[in-house]
Amino acid sequence: TDKGTFCFTRGRGEAESFKEQGNAYYAKKDYNEAYNYYTKAIDMCPKNASYYGNRAATLMMLGRFREALGDAQQSVRLDDSFVRGHLREGKCHLSLGNAMAACRSFQRALELDHKNAQAQQEFKNANAVIEYEKIAETDFEKRDFRKVVFCMDRALEFAPACHRFKILKAECLAMLGRYPEAQSVASDILRMDSTNADALYVRGLCLYYEDCIEKAVQFFVQALRMAPDHEKACVACRNAKALKAKKEDGNKAFKEGNYKLAYELYTEALGIDPNNIKTNAKLYCNRGTVNSKLRKLDDAIEDCTNAVKLDDTYIKAYLRRAQCYMDTEQYEEAVRDYEKVYQTEKTKEHKQLLKNAQLELKKSKRKDYYKILGVDKNASEDEIKKAYRKRALMHHPDRHSGASAEVQKEEEKKFKEVGEAFTILSDPKKKTRYDSGQDLDEEGMNMGDFDANNIFKAFFGGPGGFSFEASGPGNFFFQFG
Repeated sequence: TDKGTFCFTRGRGEAESFKEQGNAYYAKKDYNEAYNYYTKAIDMCPKNASYYGNRAATLMMLGRFREALGDAQQSVRLDDSFVRGHLREGKCHLSLGNAMAACRSFQRALELDHKNAQAQQEFKNANAVIEYEKIAETDFEKRDFRKVVFCMDRALEFAPACHRFKILKAECLAMLGRYPEAQSVASDILRMDSTNADALYVRGLCLYYEDCIEKAVQFFVQALRMAPDHEKACVACRNAKALKAKKEDGNKAFKEGNYKLAYELYTEALGIDPNNIKTNAKLYCNRGTVNSKLRKLDDAIEDCTNAVKLDDTYIKAYLRRAQCYMDTEQYEEAVRDYEKVYQTEKTKEHKQLLKNAQLELKKSKRKDYYKILGVDKNASEDEIKKAYRKRALMHHPDRHSGASAEVQKEEEKKFKEVGEAFTILSDPKKKTRYDSGQDLDEEGMNMGDFDANNIFKAFFGGPGGFSFEASGPGNFFFQFG
């Protein structure tokens, strides 16, 4: 007796018994046992459409949609009028992300039962997924990755087993800098399918954008082994290798003191991939360091600014920029950067850098007595005296007695400032307080209590008054009375 004949005799009753036991386990949500009994029923009677339909439903509950699809398709091959078979086939197609095929299955179910509410709803769901796919494709081209993630999240509600949707979402999460989420999605797929080239590419992409370039290359190479024509993995692998090489060459040139070459190499590296934000932030900071070595401080500040625009947590870039601000006497900006650094990393070193910047800012807001006398901050006592002699004679009011009232007023102001500067810088105690940024008004050093003329007389000595007399047009000489 062949198996078909056997099914209609002793086997049919036994198969029905296995099906009933399968149904009981299915009702108790013990899907593994239900699967086993439906399989026994199929083995006894392999031409029964409902057995395949029931096993398909069980596999769907176990999340094994690809196997479930095979059973659902077999059920409708055996019985094309099996509405639930078509519904399950459509549901499997939809869960796996093949919305067009799902539509065809649901349409067939509606042809057989046009009032079937489930078929009507699932048909709408499948069309919604088709629409989300179209929008996502357009938005990916526009680089609107947030919108793509939104569309894929909506599509995955109906297609939870679609690797393609998950990969697209993961790729966009990586492009948005949401690396842990992207890694998680790719890792889930690789647990189920370790040879999935798209998932390997996304894992590599996350590492690449996190500046772990060597590890990233390994994943790209693995993806290309699985799919030699994987265009994105090919481009990413090429970019990663080029970036790594240029950056390393730039670092080597910098260590060797060849700053001009280092600048060129870092600039070339920055042109390789504008999407690699973290690596480019480091390249900008490195180039900023090169510019500071070349004393191109404005360019160094610009590079560090570009670095923190790309990565606003990049402490090294803030520190480099702050030092450049200090070197260019832009103390308010330096304080702002050091405050940002200290808020992020409260170390003793960062606290001291902030205090130094705050002190220099405070000092910068008062009169610069060195500048007034035209001397260096390390000027000797003799140099300070010579500078005072020159400036005091240059700005003395008697020398400008024939000038306009406006000029006289300006020169008198300068004469007083020169005297003030000399009073401070010629006195070791006052000079020390001034250099350390302390307030000079403390300890009775009130700068409003001195007379510039008395300082002038005391400096130049002489028995009495003094005057400037003309010795010719535009020429003056100093004469004691």
